[in-house]
Amino acid sequence: SACTTGSTGITNGTDSKTYKGERSPCDPSRVLHVRKVPIEVSEAEVISLGVPFGKVTNLLMLKGKNQAFIEMASEEAAITMVNYYTTATPHVRNQPVYIQYSNHRELKTDNLPNQGRAQAALQAVNAVHSGNMSLSGTATGSDGGMMPGQSPVLRIIVENLYYPVSLEVLHQIFSKFGTVLKIITFTKNNQFQALLQYADPMNAHHAKVALDGQNIYNGCCTLRVEFSKLTSLNVKYNNDKSRDFTRLDLPSGDGQSTLDPSMQTAFGKTYTHTYIGKCLIRGTFVTMPGALGPLTIPSSAMTGRMTIHGMAPTVIHSVLLVSNLSPDSISPHGLFILFGVYGDVHRVKILFNKKENALIQMADATQAQLAMSHLNGQRLHGKVIRVTISKHQTVQLPREGQEDQGLTKDFSGSPLHRFKKPGSKNFQNIFPPSATLHLSNIPPSTTDDFLKDLFAGSGYTVKAFKFFQKDRKMALIQLGSVEEAIQALIDLHNHDLGENHHLRVSFSKSTI
Repeated sequence: SACTTGSTGITNGTDSKTYKGERSPCDPSRVLHVRKVPIEVSEAEVISLGVPFGKVTNLLMLKGKNQAFIEMASEEAAITMVNYYTTATPHVRNQPVYIQYSNHRELKTDNLPNQGRAQAALQAVNAVHSGNMSLSGTATGSDGGMMPGQSPVLRIIVENLYYPVSLEVLHQIFSKFGTVLKIITFTKNNQFQALLQYADPMNAHHAKVALDGQNIYNGCCTLRVEFSKLTSLNVKYNNDKSRDFTRLDLPSGDGQSTLDPSMQTAFGKTYTHTYIGKCLIRGTFVTMPGALGPLTIPSSAMTGRMTIHGMAPTVIHSVLLVSNLSPDSISPHGLFILFGVYGDVHRVKILFNKKENALIQMADATQAQLAMSHLNGQRLHGKVIRVTISKHQTVQLPREGQEDQGLTKDFSGSPLHRFKKPGSKNFQNIFPPSATLHLSNIPPSTTDDFLKDLFAGSGYTVKAFKFFQKDRKMALIQLGSVEEAIQALIDLHNHDLGENHHLRVSFSKSTI
């Protein structure tokens, strides 16, 4: 069954529930429920929806009900898949299909009739994709069959460039597969090209598998994606041609070549960049062929039919809409601390009539994108939160005398911003939420027992702790889960440790 309202029976002994408007929130599961499946669709076509995100381990087709269930090898792969398809509705045989978590934890299909075809299709697809690895590798640390030394840098060529493609459009498309750290765009051999660096080689692998050969717009702007020989990019300027999303303090430069000399040598010859321009896309976003649906995130200017204006700027706002919050547990301050890990939060507004929703205004659009890519799909107070770009350009403060219950707060003057100082080390230490937290600004007299008791006394499970050998002002603490670590960061960041020291808490890329 899927997590929705209302119910009808299914002959194989499972319950299915019909879709009625908004679905109720549902816990993540590696089993996904697919609705509105066209009756003529093959097993292989349904399996192909899951393949870019990891190994598909089982399938149940309910053709009479226009439904199917896909079981992924890991919950992480399923979460990534649902997050992706939430912003880009997948299409099968040119029909939109809808994917959500199922109540089932696994599919038991051994005793069901007509399963031979599904199992044969699974074996065939897995044989073809045995070289691919599953996204669960990010959580388990297994390399899942990845090529040795595979680079996190992709080289992208856009063929058949009928409409201009901007750095922002590439960022929107590729960030669906993981955190994009850096992009450099240039023209070589009269072709618009880009180098794009992910935080993790696995993200690069999945983006390559899913996007190579796809069109950004109908019938044009075809992506050719391959691994680069470079293993990291050195971006000197943040402008229309190049961007380092981890270094918001870089200068914009004078528009000259943004590749440094060592990189130009890597390409075999030097060349200058020609910027192709940006496009504003209105109306319904054009659908890609195949299962991936529209690639780009709809901009706020979605009105009327689709038109493309040659050089108008792409609209990406700095305000985020956060939904599926727990109204009893959330506060503007808590959201300020959590989203402040990925950028400077200026204002937070929990909606008066819909307290499970909040608007968060970041310092700029880049920080908003960064926060969205890291926090969408994370669990907070037992609920999976959704983070999208809002259509609002700013968060309004309440007028004088307007009742607000303290739901709107302005944090623009807060001393707790992490990214105010240009060149701050915080720009280089932005990591996805993890169960291991990095603690800093610890006074010399503080013991490990004191810090462990601080976290345990706040209700968290402390699994491991260690001070940095060279610098006892810093430590790592491993908690019971990512969700616990997110909550602990909100609770204990800026905690007063005495001796004029306030604890600094961030997510770590390391484990103990």
